[in-house]
Amino acid sequence: MVLCISPLVPAPLRKQNQARGERRNSTLQPAKPSHLYFIRHAPGLDGGCLAGRRDVPADVSDRAAADHARALIGSVDRFVASPAQRCRMTAQAIWPEASPAHEPQLWEQDFGEWEGKPFADLPDPGTMSREGLAALRPPSGESFADLTARTAPAIEGIIAPGTTAVIAHAGTIRVALGLALGDPAAGLAFQIANWSVTALTRLPDGWAVGYVNRTGGQR
Repeated sequence: MVLCISPLVPAPLRKQNQARGERRNSTLQPAKPSHLYFIRHAPGLDGGCLAGRRDVPADVSDRAAADHARALIGSVDRFVASPAQRCRMTAQAIWPEASPAHEPQLWEQDFGEWEGKPFADLPDPGTMSREGLAALRPPSGESFADLTARTAPAIEGIIAPGTTAVIAHAGTIRVALGLALGDPAAGLAFQIANWSVTALTRLPDGWAVGYVNRTGGQR
């Protein structure tokens, strides 16, 4: 017969070792992922003119687009929106029961002296690289690099376990994509349509891109 003799450990020390073990086990538990769904606002009633920081309303009459966005995202734990009227109207159209938190740093890029100009009258950047486009600053406005510096910390600040819906602008969503890809200028490669949904997940070791610019009828 083999006798297994356990050493005598004082009760206080046993409790201390148990607490250490519980702490080790808690650190081994995987963190709950943070799902961020970015929705670009409905078409702005901008009269065919550039509206970055201009607070124009939106045409939210496309019920099918609103319903598609809601069904695609599913259950949402929290809502965050740019304070822009077009974003607030879009949030209301998709989730009439929600009261989004308004984050001022999610506002669209400030296009300075280009604001309110017809799209046809805007300067043509030609074959400029994405890095060059990111550095291009309109007179009295922001460059995309400036927008990234303003918006990226706000995006990091709204990350939380669970599902967050963010109703914002094309520029804001491109910043989020650049953040996820580790290359701010890379966000400029993406088209972001009105009503579209872009899905990002923040994991303990980085970002995952689920899909980009998904609209009704896409799978």
